[in-house]
Amino acid sequence: MTLATWLTVVTICILGAMSPGPSLALVLKQTLTGGRGNGMITAVTHGLGVGLYALLSIIGLAAVITASPLAFSVLQWGGALYLAWLGFRGLTARRSETDALPDAPTTASAARDGFLIVFLNPKIAVFFIALFSQVVGADTSFLAKLGYAATAMVIDGGWYLVVAWLFSNPRWLGILQRHTLWFERLFGAILVGLAGRLVIGILNGR
Repeated sequence: MTLATWLTVVTICILGAMSPGPSLALVLKQTLTGGRGNGMITAVTHGLGVGLYALLSIIGLAAVITASPLAFSVLQWGGALYLAWLGFRGLTARRSETDALPDAPTTASAARDGFLIVFLNPKIAVFFIALFSQVVGADTSFLAKLGYAATAMVIDGGWYLVVAWLFSNPRWLGILQRHTLWFERLFGAILVGLAGRLVIGILNGR
């Protein structure tokens, strides 16, 4: 692994992590409703999911998924349904009779959602195939492969840890939590929209 090659991987992974999408919406939602701890747990498990996908892509499993239309289709539909389910929960959130904030998600649900939103998105595997096919060759050592996967994991998890930290600042969070029900519904609408876009892509064969 040369420095130039590693920096290429770092740059592409940073751009991929910072791209707006369902992962950002989920981390913000968990931070808003569950606080800094839940947001950070979501960030960490999301990073672990990305690292796992990166490693599987490097050792060839992602190529098998891509080569199998059935496996790829199952993962695509699973991802769309999971996003729709998360979005539906947000859209149907209601204020309690005591006018309190909606129940905060548990740490277990934060960990689960952070990992599954990665695991059920086969496009992440395709992204890593495109990336690592440019830098990994037959002579790439297993240690170097682990290094690439760890790089993707640390960058992704680190970015979302920063997001969770910033949006859990008491000065920001106090204002946001007064409107948390509407943010819950907004994030729900975003997730449903992303799920719909994914379904359209599946139906159009993309």
